[in-house]
Amino acid sequence: MRIWAVANQKGGVGKTTTTLALGSLLAQRGRRVLMIDLDPHASLSRTLGTPADPPPRGTLELFDEPPAGLAELRRPAGREGLDFVAAHAGLATLEKRSATRPGLGLALSRAIEAARGQYDHVLLDCPPTLGVLMVNALAAADLAIVPTQTEPLALFGLEGMCRTAAMIERSRQRALPVGILPTLHDRRTRVAHDTLLELRERHGRRVFDDVIPVDTRLRDTAYVLAANPAGGRGLIAYDAALLWLLALDRPLESAA
Repeated sequence: MRIWAVANQKGGVGKTTTTLALGSLLAQRGRRVLMIDLDPHASLSRTLGTPADPPPRGTLELFDEPPAGLAELRRPAGREGLDFVAAHAGLATLEKRSATRPGLGLALSRAIEAARGQYDHVLLDCPPTLGVLMVNALAAADLAIVPTQTEPLALFGLEGMCRTAAMIERSRQRALPVGILPTLHDRRTRVAHDTLLELRERHGRRVFDDVIPVDTRLRDTAYVLAANPAGGRGLIAYDAALLWLLALDRPLESAA
């Protein structure tokens, strides 16, 4: 089982779209995939039709004492082989809990380990802030995927994200490779072109060798769940990105 955290400390970079697209494309390849929504804004959960009221049982219950199991919290995402665990605004209370609950930073790792063998891939859709939820995700992850807009302000958020990944890597004493996906790229603009060049100069082989373009069809959940790479440029790009990420993760998978 491989665990991928989709994370960035900046919002609006396409984390949820990336999680859903990669999950759908993995399921299309016959993989058993679980997506876990870790964001109190619950964008992934709303996208998949989970109502906000009443608050759904899901990710928050993984942090209870005793914690609920993933098997009782998972929901079908709308295509075979793809499940998800829902989030709601109550996740924001975990920051206060963490002050009096030693070890809360490993709660997610323990929950996923208990479900080993049930899934081939677990994708973690992270909140856009550094806190107990992102720390949980990165502590559990085999690979950190960082969607990054090709605009100057996004580069500052990326630097912070890379520092956070390095900090978690040192703390857990296990490699945490980072794969950077240039997202929402508009080839028509000079600023996007220049930012992409700077991104590649700064981060080299950590950066996907293509881009995820602006594609309004990626807002259509049914389109993304169908995972037909021939259906449009956005999914074609995500399909290529998935192959790159699988290759990036494979050396560590083989070593494990």
